[in-house]
Amino acid sequence: MLKLVNVIKTFGDIKALEDVSFDVGDGEFVFITGPSGSGKSTIIKLILQQILPDSGEILLDDYKVGDLKPKELSKMRQKIGVVFQDFKMINERTLGENIEIVLAVAGVPQKEWKDRVTHVAELVGLGKKLNYFPLQLAGGELQRGALARALVINPSLILADEPTGNLDWGTAEGIMDLFEKINKEGKTVIMATHHLGIIEKHKKRTISLEDGKIVSDTGAKKDFKKHEKNDEKESDKD
Repeated sequence: MLKLVNVIKTFGDIKALEDVSFDVGDGEFVFITGPSGSGKSTIIKLILQQILPDSGEILLDDYKVGDLKPKELSKMRQKIGVVFQDFKMINERTLGENIEIVLAVAGVPQKEWKDRVTHVAELVGLGKKLNYFPLQLAGGELQRGALARALVINPSLILADEPTGNLDWGTAEGIMDLFEKINKEGKTVIMATHHLGIIEKHKKRTISLEDGKIVSDTGAKKDFKKHEKNDEKESDKD
């Protein structure tokens, strides 16, 4: 699904990412965590090609992201749904219209919009609020609306950048339940978060960053232990 290979990114004298490598398989749920400034959001922006790495490679479904032509990049982005901490809703548009904008940008025929929007709104529990404006919605509703907007193009990968950062614990848990549900339906989820309570409760693979470097990867540890056991079995056979 996704692979970062020896990625380095600097901003002036600041090294945001230093030799970062990891891969995420289809259907995985991965937390990327670390203190502010550790590189979490930089990884999200690099995957979306909002910024480019100084060196290294980013591969999505075996395509090198930095080499994609504009049309290819647009097609690739249709595989990715994005959820931000600050919702990024247009206040002058209703929730339904905010979701439709994604379909318009993706080039989805307008005759499909109503069914798609209704489906994702029902999925996140906002079926009766499509005609509400963002300022009429609570924080948790806005985040569920942002998730609906990410899902409406039926992406294979969901990128979430601190999606619970502005929410209280109870509301955040409701959002996490939705992410769990989406993941169980087969979508890959990569979530940048510093919310340790959520990480500890949901027990997913966790990649921890510090000063732009990976300091731990629970998925990698599990794989290493698995290989160790396999090696031990092979040694026993010998």
